[in-house]
Amino acid sequence: MDVVMDYPTSSLLPKKETGAATFVNRYPEYDGRGTVIAIFDSGVDPGAGGLQVTSDGKPKLIGRYDCSGAGDVDTSAVQQSVDGELQGLTGRKLKVPPTWKNPTGNYYLGMKSAFELYPKKVQERLIKERKEKLWDPEHKTALANATRNLNAINKEQEANKSSTISREEKLKKDEAEAQVEVLNSFEKKYNDVGPVHDCVVFHDGEMWRACLDTSEKGDLASCQVLGEYSKTRDFVSLSASDQVNYSINVHDEGKLLEIVSLCSTHGTHVASIAAANFPDAPEKNGVAPGAQLVSLCIGDIRLDTMETGTAMVRSMIHVMNSAIENGYKIDIINMSYGEQSHFSGSGRCGELMSEVVDKYGVVWITAAGNNGPALCTVSTPPDISVSSIIGVGAYVSPDMMEAEYSLRKKQPGMPFTWSSRGPTKDGDKGVTICAPGAAITSVSCFTLRGSQLLNGTSMASPHAAGCVALLLSGMKAQGLPYSPFSVKRALENTALFVDSMDVFAQGYGLLQVEKAFENLVHYHNTPDRDVRFHISCGPGNHKGIHIRNGVQDVPKEYTVTVEPFFADADNVEPEKKIEFQMSLVLMCSASWVEHPSNLEIMNIARVISIRVDPRGLTPGVHNTCVRAYDVNKPERGPVFRVEVTVVQPHVLDSPQPELVCNGVHFDPNTIQRHFILVPDRVSWAVINLRGLERENFGRFVIHCVQLRPKRSCKTIEFHKMVNVSAQSNTVFSFQVKGGVVLEVVIAKYWANLGRISLNYSVELHGCRPDSPAVTMLHADGIHEIELHSGLQSEEVSPIIQIKSSVSVLRPTEAKVLALDKRDVIPPGRQIYQLLLTYTFHLSKSFDVTPNSSLLSHLLYESEFESQLWMLFDCNKQLLASGDAYHHKYNVKLEKGDYTIRHQIRHEKKDLLEKLTDLPILLSHKLATPITVDAYGSQSQALIGGKKLTSAILPTGKHTLPIYIAPLPSDKLQKIGTTGHYLQGTIVYSKDDIGKKVDSYPFKYILVEPGKKSSSKNNNEKTKQEEYEEALRDLQVSWLSKLDNSEAAEQLYKELCTQYPDHLAVHTAMLAHLEPDTGREWPGSAKPLNPTQLTRLQTVAQAVISSVDTVELLVHFGTKSDQRPDASKIKQTMDRQKTALIDALARYGSVQCRLFKSTLESDVSKPTLEDIDKTYLELMRFSDNNDKVTGQFVVWHACVHQHYGRMLKVLTKLAEEKPSKDLEEATVWAMKQLGWQHSADLLSSTAPARYPPAYRPF
Repeated sequence: MDVVMDYPTSSLLPKKETGAATFVNRYPEYDGRGTVIAIFDSGVDPGAGGLQVTSDGKPKLIGRYDCSGAGDVDTSAVQQSVDGELQGLTGRKLKVPPTWKNPTGNYYLGMKSAFELYPKKVQERLIKERKEKLWDPEHKTALANATRNLNAINKEQEANKSSTISREEKLKKDEAEAQVEVLNSFEKKYNDVGPVHDCVVFHDGEMWRACLDTSEKGDLASCQVLGEYSKTRDFVSLSASDQVNYSINVHDEGKLLEIVSLCSTHGTHVASIAAANFPDAPEKNGVAPGAQLVSLCIGDIRLDTMETGTAMVRSMIHVMNSAIENGYKIDIINMSYGEQSHFSGSGRCGELMSEVVDKYGVVWITAAGNNGPALCTVSTPPDISVSSIIGVGAYVSPDMMEAEYSLRKKQPGMPFTWSSRGPTKDGDKGVTICAPGAAITSVSCFTLRGSQLLNGTSMASPHAAGCVALLLSGMKAQGLPYSPFSVKRALENTALFVDSMDVFAQGYGLLQVEKAFENLVHYHNTPDRDVRFHISCGPGNHKGIHIRNGVQDVPKEYTVTVEPFFADADNVEPEKKIEFQMSLVLMCSASWVEHPSNLEIMNIARVISIRVDPRGLTPGVHNTCVRAYDVNKPERGPVFRVEVTVVQPHVLDSPQPELVCNGVHFDPNTIQRHFILVPDRVSWAVINLRGLERENFGRFVIHCVQLRPKRSCKTIEFHKMVNVSAQSNTVFSFQVKGGVVLEVVIAKYWANLGRISLNYSVELHGCRPDSPAVTMLHADGIHEIELHSGLQSEEVSPIIQIKSSVSVLRPTEAKVLALDKRDVIPPGRQIYQLLLTYTFHLSKSFDVTPNSSLLSHLLYESEFESQLWMLFDCNKQLLASGDAYHHKYNVKLEKGDYTIRHQIRHEKKDLLEKLTDLPILLSHKLATPITVDAYGSQSQALIGGKKLTSAILPTGKHTLPIYIAPLPSDKLQKIGTTGHYLQGTIVYSKDDIGKKVDSYPFKYILVEPGKKSSSKNNNEKTKQEEYEEALRDLQVSWLSKLDNSEAAEQLYKELCTQYPDHLAVHTAMLAHLEPDTGREWPGSAKPLNPTQLTRLQTVAQAVISSVDTVELLVHFGTKSDQRPDASKIKQTMDRQKTALIDALARYGSVQCRLFKSTLESDVSKPTLEDIDKTYLELMRFSDNNDKVTGQFVVWHACVHQHYGRMLKVLTKLAEEKPSKDLEEATVWAMKQLGWQHSADLLSSTAPARYPPAYRPF
């Protein structure tokens, strides 16, 4: 067999489809050279293939910036080296190489966890590698040894079971069991938060430089010193195994280090498509190999690569400042990012995007989105308040199918099934053009592969950006003027419109480079070259005409305003504005649209009227546009367009509404759209599909969307990828809203070859509640809901479940601060931040979701440019981050104290000051949902009688009342949280299919629990007695807080004299001598001296001798005390027991420390017998290893060299409240046992878990 060796390499990164390859062959000098493309993405890897030099030998990647703030390091701590060493923030000694030049001698220090710089997949890979290499071998050996030791002890004690086990033998077994238990616990709770690197920044007299201590030993000579990337092109990987390349920038005179890493490989792939250059393999080149690149990372690694307003605004500021600060103008922005927004008519980010295009002359190109195939699924951007951004859809050609996807058979070129479709919700085109949406090209080095196939409109956008770089390269080489507006018009007017392709996916057609270039060259001097025509339609000032609000049976007239806007209008000569005038001819090919024939336009808004007569339009979608041609040069294409889209829905008015389609043929990428006006009285729908050919099955996308005003297309959406065959019915259900047009799309996936025929149907069901969202107030008692009958008889079985409790957090601190120079919009618009701090405590483990509800679900459309929250534990370790889309960010938290820091940004300080009391909602997921009871009558609800389990709601105008009873106290106690309200869902349908989808939000407002009044004694105290008691308690409370030891001793003496029997005096003195936050643990680097220890012992002894332990044991051994003053006696005994336990624990821990220390001759040293005696006495009253007794139990295990028991207690204490002191003691105990692997893990990662300050935004 002959092997065909002609491999279609050129189609791996397609360029033929748009004519880019032909253009570069024809004009080799116009290959993008002289242009700069900014990549707004997840970061570009300078080590990836093809991203080193341009085709004319210049540096390819000339700037790298992390605009998200995720790579920021606070380096405000300044030191001078002492004997060539610095004290790193991790605690390590850093040795400064003598070769470093630092004229000032100042070193700016910070620290950064490596995992904060790693993409998620790299982090997962390294955790696995580190565990297999550094943990598993030693840990398995330690566990095996500990298990053998325990088995030997058990065997020995089994042999001697006839004799009584001594206390020493029991402790020996307890120690062996503890070691096995602790080792198993360590394995189960293994948590590698990664290494932490000290960061050193200094100025060498010429530039700022930085070094990360990747040795983790302070050996800076073995680490790479980097200069700022824009000046040096320096970059290096954090380690040989991770291959994550990073570079640095320095801000604020050395006080802020910006480490530029990568949050995914997406941006590298995008950059490679646009402009990769392989000198030795030109067939692998990107579209514009001569273009230079600037990487502006807008993806935040803290949010799993989600873009933030902060990152986008900083990126735009960089674009605005680039010509002045960096010496090069950014010509093109490629942004393969975007989200679904609720509306596009306003929004802080959109306003700045428009400014970048209008004022700074940048061509902005963006991905249209991957949310198709339903209509109106275009992302933001390009859908912003103006039509100046080029939105690109994704196209796949026959050659791409063969070379990239290895399909058995080529198909005609087509849009990808998932590519987002226009129009925008406000009627604009949405998708401007389409371009190849897949490529096999370079990816980041950390993937450990050289190239990869990725697809999406994310890949189509950089292809278009590369094509525009070719156009601008040619225009610059010929010295011809252009503007973003003339470039966009040229692309629109020269694109290849393919009749067989979906008009809403291809926009104006497939991009054609050569024709666009000819258009730009020939018409470079037209009067509208630097003019954008803004279209405003109707009272909503929409960007087009979009009619989709029911049956269209009446003509509609729209007032359309056309207003010219000049590029960089503030700097345009008045004469140019005065001279601007054009005579335009208006044309439209649709007979159902009427419009004026002519429009004379000048530098003023002109108003025209367009009449749309949808009568006679068949059910479906109808699209056209009114085109405006320059009468002097009509051949160059429309100057502007007014898009018109009309949706004429099916009306299902039968008693059983159903749309049925039989025998419909589907080839690859065949799309069937149906628009249905959903009747008011239904609430859910069912789609049923079945194939007709037994031997075939088809891969289908089912996409159903209902649009609501000022709401994203995802608000009411169903999207599913399914396999359909003749073997069985494929059935899906989804919720619908009555009175709103529903689009139902059945699309055969583009890569699913062959033809298949289907029968499918859409059925409508359900009944309508009088209110879709139910809010019930506990104090209101019984809550009534009314269900209204649907078009069919429905069986109703209401189920109400509470799934979470929500607390309202108020800020404990609020600050409005000016940000640094990175956050100043030219020429001098300072951006401010509002920094809010919230604290909360969890009494047990919960899954929680913070939600800044005022700003939720608002990013591009928000009037504030950014919001970001970070959640920290009590040791300042970052646990989670989140932004506007709170539903994405759920975090499991253990019992403890937590802090949320919340940042909101805007350039208007007064707007931020209005939000200084902004609450945050904290949702706690309940372990088990709570059911709220529903009844069929108010009387049954009142007495908790027979519940409503089933009822028939017949057709017609019938109403079924449902009565919801308030939650009883036992269920409220079961929830066990002090939330402000509860939330869950309510479902009405009994149908198994319907109840899965037809649910509604249910909110239950709690009332503040009543405060129980304390019972007063029969013999009430006089005011004088109350005063004296309050004064005493105040003095006692301050005794533990005093810093001055002499003052504390003096106060202690006075209180002992005045209140000799008041145990709280001694307890407070013990807390002063050794506060909870300053307790000494084994292995401490700063032990208490013998004098302090003996003083602690003396005060503890005063408590012990004051308590009658026999009387105490008798009291707590009494089952029932019937004495009249039993309550008062119990309070006294409880206080005595608490004080005694604290005193015994402190006394015993002092004994242990005296036993372990080297003492002067005049201090008696306790014996192990003395220590055991105190321990056994303590165990008579408490066996809890809590924070009160835990210190002594740890020391007791330590002096017996029972380090397993010691670790067991330390682990439990750390679970209650982790601290650095506890961890240091844990590491010390691990080392005593020879468990170096676990000690190393904790030691190396401790700086990440106990950082000195909160992580910066």
